[in-house]
Amino acid sequence: MSGRGDAPRGFASPPCFLHELDPDHNGAPADEIDPQQARDVERWRKAERARLIASRLAIPVNLRASYSERIGDSLADLLGPVEGLTISAYWPIRGEPNLRRFLEGVAARGGACALPVVIAPRQPVEFRAWSPGDRLVRGVWDIPVPGDDAPVVLPDVVIAPVVGFDRACCRLGFGGGFYDRTLAAFPSRPRFLGVGYSVAAIPTIFPQWHDIPLDAVITEHGVVEPEAGRD
Repeated sequence: MSGRGDAPRGFASPPCFLHELDPDHNGAPADEIDPQQARDVERWRKAERARLIASRLAIPVNLRASYSERIGDSLADLLGPVEGLTISAYWPIRGEPNLRRFLEGVAARGGACALPVVIAPRQPVEFRAWSPGDRLVRGVWDIPVPGDDAPVVLPDVVIAPVVGFDRACCRLGFGGGFYDRTLAAFPSRPRFLGVGYSVAAIPTIFPQWHDIPLDAVITEHGVVEPEAGRD
């Protein structure tokens, strides 16, 4: 991994503000958490995902394109110089912000790009190098990904789409847990950023012990940082 000049950071424990929902929570593993509570949270998350995805798909296509440009510009400003860094983003599905122009800008400024590749269910993703114009193949869920011949890399910055996010910058994704497993397996934590539209903001995702908070979320309105005192 290329250096970022930042010291490795540990993961928050407990993440976000689960301690406010359960004062006795101390970052315990899953087998020490109330299973009924976990089932209730997962049912709520499933319904909330459906609502939030419908909300973003209801945004007109041309407006989503405009928002994607704004998000990309804010990301570029936030990251600053990227020469020598590896930045991982994603290929958009289901109305997610489109960061392809942003990635082209990363490559033009001397940075390296990567895309995540799902290898197997309940396993960390693999990051493969990608440059604008490279051939892509159909991966899991028909998402375009770099082929098996693309080099595997460890990004300095991981940019993940959000279905929802809360005031502590905890992320609600599609529910596969891929990013949480992946970051937990990294030798040191990369910078972890989320992107989404402002309609994805909710008061809480009811974070669980395994949820890894984002360092910031970027929407069409700019950068959202975790509220003080919420970790």
